[in-house]
Amino acid sequence: MGRTNTQQVSDLIAREKKTCLDLFSTAEAQGFGDIHFKSDPANQLQAIIAIHSTKLGPAAGGCRFRHYATTDAAIEDALRLARGMSYKAALAGLKSGGGKAVLILPDKLRDREALFESFGDFIESLGGRYLTAVDSGTSPLDMDIVARRTKHVLGASKSSGGTGDPSPTTARGVRMGIEAAVRHLLNRDSLEDIHVAIQGLGHVGYPLARELHAQGARLSVTDTHADHVQRCVDEFNARPITLEAIYSVECDVFAPCALGAVVNDATIKRFNTRIIAGAANNQLEYERHGNLLHERQILYVPDYVINSGGLIHVLLNNPSECESRLSHMTETLAEMFEQADQSGIPPFRQAAIMAENILGR
Repeated sequence: MGRTNTQQVSDLIAREKKTCLDLFSTAEAQGFGDIHFKSDPANQLQAIIAIHSTKLGPAAGGCRFRHYATTDAAIEDALRLARGMSYKAALAGLKSGGGKAVLILPDKLRDREALFESFGDFIESLGGRYLTAVDSGTSPLDMDIVARRTKHVLGASKSSGGTGDPSPTTARGVRMGIEAAVRHLLNRDSLEDIHVAIQGLGHVGYPLARELHAQGARLSVTDTHADHVQRCVDEFNARPITLEAIYSVECDVFAPCALGAVVNDATIKRFNTRIIAGAANNQLEYERHGNLLHERQILYVPDYVINSGGLIHVLLNNPSECESRLSHMTETLAEMFEQADQSGIPPFRQAAIMAENILGR
C-alpha cells in the first residue's frame, strides 16, 4: 500500500512549516510589511502580493504573470521585486510605497479573463494597500479586466481611461540613465558612437534601441524572437548577436532588458563591458555579484533607479511631470555615483543606503 492520507498531510505540513520559517526570516530581514496569498482553483489563480512598505503611500508595483519552477521561486521573486519598488519610488521622489504581485502561469490557461477578474477581487480585498500595474507577462488589456473588480489598478488602456503602456517612458528613463553613467565613467556628454549591447527587445528593449539609435549609439542586440532582432537590424542597423554570445560582446554598455538574474556565477567573468545599465528587474542574482562587478571595475547602475520611468508614468500620468521626474532620476544617479566614489562602496549599495534613509530606516 502507498502512504496513508494522514502521512501525506503530515509531510505537506512539514514542508509548509519549513517554507513559512524561511519566508518569515526573509521578510523580517528585508523589512516587509505584509505578504498575501490567494488560491482560486476554479479560475486557476495562484497569486502572491508582497507589500514591502507603505510609509510614503500605498504600495504600487506591477503584476508579473509567468511560469515558476516552484512556489518558493515565485515568493522569492515577489519579495525581491517588492523591495525594489519601495526603493524605486523613494529615490524617484514619488508618494508611493513598494509592492509586487506574482501570478503563477498555469501550464494550460483556460480562461485568462476569469483569472484576472479573480485577481481583481484579491486586490480589492486588501482595501487599497496595493495598487497593481503591468509587468512581465501582462498588458494594459489585462489591467482593464482587473479594473472591473477594483479601482486599485494603474496602467489600464487609454481607451478605458487609463495611462496606457508605460514601456516607452521606461525606455526613455533607461536611455537617460545610460547617458548619466557614460558621463560619469567615460567622461562623454553624448552617446554618439557609444556601443550598447541590448539583451531583450520586447516592450522596453525595442523602444530603448530606438532611443539609443536616435542619439547615435551603435547597437548589438539579441532576443529569443528572431523577428525582434531582425526588426532592429533593419531599422537601426543593429548587429545581431546570439543569446549566449551577448554576455561576451566587447561594448561600452551592456543593457539587460529581459528577465532578471543575468549577472550570476556563469556570466560574471564573461562581461566585456565598462557599464551594466538596463531595464530588467533584479539583474543581480545575489548581492555578492554586485560586489564582484565593482571589483572588476564595471559600473553597475541599480535597476530600481534606472527603470523607474514606468512607475513614474502610471502614477503621474502627466508628460511634463514625468519629464521632471526623469531628470530628477539622472540627478539622483549623479549623486549616487559621487557618494559611492567617495566612500569606496559599490553604487548599488549606495543606492540602497539612500533609499533606506528616505524610508526612515
